Amino acid sequence: MICSIRQSASSLQALTRSDFYQRKSPVKSLSFPSVVGGISPVKPLHLAPVRGLGFGLIEDLRVRRPLIRCEAYEADRSEPVESDVVKGRSEAAKKVKIGLYFATWWALNVVFNIYNKKVLNAFPYPWLTSTLSLATGSLMMLISWATRIAEAPKTDFEFWKTLFPVAVAHTIGHVAATVSMSKVAVSFTHIIKSGEPAFSVLVSRFLLGESFPTSVYFSLLPIIGGCALAALTELNFNMTGFMGAMISNLAFVFRNIFSKRGMKGKSVSGMNYYACLSILSLLILTPFAIAVEGPQMWAAGWQNAISQIGPHFIW
Repeated sequence: MICSIRQSASSLQALTRSDFYQRKSPVKSLSFPSVVGGISPVKPLHLAPVRGLGFGLIEDLRVRRPLIRCEAYEADRSEPVESDVVKGRSEAAKKVKIGLYFATWWALNVVFNIYNKKVLNAFPYPWLTSTLSLATGSLMMLISWATRIAEAPKTDFEFWKTLFPVAVAHTIGHVAATVSMSKVAVSFTHIIKSGEPAFSVLVSRFLLGESFPTSVYFSLLPIIGGCALAALTELNFNMTGFMGAMISNLAFVFRNIFSKRGMKGKSVSGMNYYACLSILSLLILTPFAIAVEGPQMWAAGWQNAISQIGPHFIW
């Protein structure tokens, strides 16, 4: 039996005995028919270069690489299954990343509430303050999209139609929280707003028919009890401030429900989703802010704030 390989002379020179045995072929042995009378009953076997299959057998014998790359794939995935070590590291990195997100959000929220209260003390117009907050966030994202710092989302009319009820609930919750902070202390507003999990469970139970374990209901008791105790012992209690925080809780619960139900399958990132939500909320809120407070009240309040605090009020 004669076995020949069609290969260029330069490639054959690069193929040494050690190179050949270092490559582990998936074929362990080949059996051929016996030679009768010194003549092979079959033609000589020719091995042509294998191209496009990723084996790399004859294409470049000068480069040492494995003949076959074996990887395991899950049935519904197109990527190799990660080992337990790699998967553990990726999970740990993801937890650290989420922790940093929470810490950053919490820190910026504290700064936002403090400065928001400072502004409301000097300029007690929560509807305009809420509008300016949404306008600032919307402007930041529009600039990011224009300068390609962030990739602009691909949206259509159906996306904005689905987003509209979410934006309405977001607008109500945002304005109600700002109204509450203009009437009571920031701490009291957020103590009442900490009762949002209770609102979420109650709304999901009685309006959506969802059921929860008994332990979930028992976990709500200290939350409700703490909010009630804070409301009863608040020295500067104000009904408008209290109702604003309660309405904000309820509105944000419906915002989350509408968001989860309506935005499934929408290919928009979290940051762009919140940016689109802020832009639509700004369009909804602006006419109401003008109707409730109006430019005349804003101009008078602006002059009063500048006279009392000075130009530093702008910052």
